[in-house]
Amino acid sequence: MSQPMMPLHFITPDQHQPSAATLSTIPTSTGRRFKPFRGKGYTFWLALVLCILAIIYWGLVASDRYVSEAHVIIQQTDTPMNQPMDLSSLLGGSGAPNRGDQLLLRDHLLSVDMLLKLDAELDLREHYSDRRRDPISRMWSADMSQEWFHRYYLSRVSVEFDEYAGVLVIRTEAFSPEKARAVTSMLIEEGQRYMNGVARGLAQEQVSFIEKQVGQISERVMQARQAVLAYQNERDLVSPQGAAENVFAIINQLEGQLTTLKTQREALLGYLHPRNPSVIELDLQIAAVKKQITQEQARLTSSGHQTLNRAIEEFQRLQMNAEFAQDMYKTALAALEKGRAESRKTLRMMSVLQSPTHPQYPMEPRRIYNTVVFIVATLMLAGIVGLLSTIIREHRD
Repeated sequence: MSQPMMPLHFITPDQHQPSAATLSTIPTSTGRRFKPFRGKGYTFWLALVLCILAIIYWGLVASDRYVSEAHVIIQQTDTPMNQPMDLSSLLGGSGAPNRGDQLLLRDHLLSVDMLLKLDAELDLREHYSDRRRDPISRMWSADMSQEWFHRYYLSRVSVEFDEYAGVLVIRTEAFSPEKARAVTSMLIEEGQRYMNGVARGLAQEQVSFIEKQVGQISERVMQARQAVLAYQNERDLVSPQGAAENVFAIINQLEGQLTTLKTQREALLGYLHPRNPSVIELDLQIAAVKKQITQEQARLTSSGHQTLNRAIEEFQRLQMNAEFAQDMYKTALAALEKGRAESRKTLRMMSVLQSPTHPQYPMEPRRIYNTVVFIVATLMLAGIVGLLSTIIREHRD
């Protein structure tokens, strides 16, 4: 018996294409089903949660921080005599702020030494670690190490040097207006004390060095004078130069006398015999004068060591040493007086152009600004992540 013929069904092209639901149930070669990429939605939900948390923190949780600000400038107490008395000379001493002094003061105000002084005086650890403040803006613990405490201090205190105006801007943040103003005031007081201490220390070292040199030169002067006195006592001469001049005068006088005697002798020999008693007397006088001249000349120059020329040389050398030491002593005294005068001019005075302000409104944190910036940055980042997700999904398709 022949089997019945099955009816023929013609499949159209539209019926031949499987539906999207059918494809979603078709197993892949790895045994897993294909699912669309859904990371983009999670990213924007996470960004929304972060924005809400930021609004809650800066709107409700963040603690108020008060800002006290002061503007100061460092000037010397002296003013040059030849400089016109104008406002710039009064403010800056030499007419322009000393940038080196300003930066030196800035480094000291931000140093660990200054932090320790502030903590000992104002108890900054206890204030900045107050448990009543929010945990993000406060210091986590009052027992933090010195290094972390100093880092937190640098985040709350800033000292900036204004290059254009030439002033230091001191800015302090605290959780109470009284504490902010107290910290700024103490920074100014300690800064002025430090600058004057550095200037006085340097000037004192210079003056002490000059005083030491003056003392040494004074001893040298005394030794030189004692050497002159000892030499005078040894030779029984107050002034060998004066004694030599007296000897020269005696020799000149004797030579004149000798010339006179010789003239008289020649005159007597014109009419008397050389054996005449008068001529013999003149010969004796001439011989005596010559002997005296020889003795006086021997006092001045000879091969011995007790002559006046050697005495003059030694005395002049000792006297020159004494005079040189005396001149050095005078110069050292003048330098000492000048150094003392300059030390009185090296004082650094911190002129306060704006006294520490007493804040009445918490300027930090900037709630609206921080919230807006955080939201914008978060949405931009979420957009970038979403764009990357789209690119990855298209490559997978």
